[in-house]
Amino acid sequence: MKTTVAKFGGTSLASAAQFRKVKAIVMGDPARRIVVASAPGKRFPEDVKVTDLLLKCYGEAAGGHPFEATLEAVHRRFREIVAELGIDFPLEAEIAALRDSLQREPERNYVLSRGEYLNSRILAAYLGFTFVDPEWCVCFDAAGKLDAPMTKRTMSAALRPLGNAVIAGFYGADATGRIHTFSRGGSDVTGSLAAAAINADLYENWTDVSGLMAADPHIVSAPKAVRYVSYRELRTLSYMGASVLHTDAVLPVADLDIPINIRNTDRPDDAGTTIVRKLPKGETKYPIIGVAGRVGMSVIQVEKVMVSDESGFTAIMLDILKNRQIPFEQCLTGIDTVTVVIRSDVLAPYKEELFAEIRGKLNPDYLGLTEHLSMIAVIGERGTESCDANVRVLQALAGVNMPISTINQGAGKLNLLVGVPEDRYEEAIRAIYATIDEL
Repeated sequence: MKTTVAKFGGTSLASAAQFRKVKAIVMGDPARRIVVASAPGKRFPEDVKVTDLLLKCYGEAAGGHPFEATLEAVHRRFREIVAELGIDFPLEAEIAALRDSLQREPERNYVLSRGEYLNSRILAAYLGFTFVDPEWCVCFDAAGKLDAPMTKRTMSAALRPLGNAVIAGFYGADATGRIHTFSRGGSDVTGSLAAAAINADLYENWTDVSGLMAADPHIVSAPKAVRYVSYRELRTLSYMGASVLHTDAVLPVADLDIPINIRNTDRPDDAGTTIVRKLPKGETKYPIIGVAGRVGMSVIQVEKVMVSDESGFTAIMLDILKNRQIPFEQCLTGIDTVTVVIRSDVLAPYKEELFAEIRGKLNPDYLGLTEHLSMIAVIGERGTESCDANVRVLQALAGVNMPISTINQGAGKLNLLVGVPEDRYEEAIRAIYATIDEL
């Protein structure tokens, strides 16, 4: 019998009405035996996610401030869901336990994890499935790093004997029982780990959109839907800002060639987007599958005559960043230059000290900083191999007189990266999309 792991995001489980949709989806296919649940998300645009309420609650408690009003807002969200679903659930005892932890010695990750914990327990009771607490099978080390091999073994042992189960997303624990969380959106990762642990036939990720769009619909009017993408393309799109799936959710299933299907809880009949290693026979592979980008970038440019002949110059530059634990997005080298792209918010606290260290260790002829930039990725495993595709993208930007600060294409030719002014980011996206939509 085939097995599907179905992960439901925060908007899919934001209210009792959404719970009913989820139940219809799960019960509609016997293969959906393992369900992964997020904390309740927004019910309407002005609403507040439960995880954000819990974060506020933790901040108040840790700072010695009253937190009862915020905790009551959390309590109310879950109370409404339980009451409207008409299930028997010990919510008062669970909220009392959370209150007690906040009053004694609040642990940030423990408090943040309670949204997924409570929502998953409620969903398990509603579906009649077994609840699995990831505290016992999603394994972190003491530093908060996921132990993937151990997690695969423990999740397999926890899930395989069960007929049907709901496992909470977003968190796990180390050997001492201390809770650790993934970054926001990390329930996607839990779903991927569960699919890999039981070698599922399919990993479904249910959200509030019908799959992946070729561009941000808030910028481009009615962009085309993408039916199939590769694991590599999806990881790049996610990293560059297409928020449909957590970047790290691809790796566990990609290793086993388990397809990921992104679906819409509100439109369950839509096919969505499927992420695979190779397209099914007969499907058309578009040369470019999408354009995505990130704002808030800065570029550091270091110039020194004959830098290419100076052994270790680039390595020293990167060591300076590494020693300060400053991650960079791109590093481009030329005959006399090294150019590094860094997120502006990451760079800001270290800017003055960093520049002083670069001057002291590298003695550059010129050291410059360009801020308020955005980086745009034109993505497609076949498209960026085409000279014509790249030329057309650059011609589209030239056609709107778009200044270009950087251009980068790695040897893998997965994407073309272009740096443009932040205040013209959306204009650049629209110009590029108009071109790639014709390819």
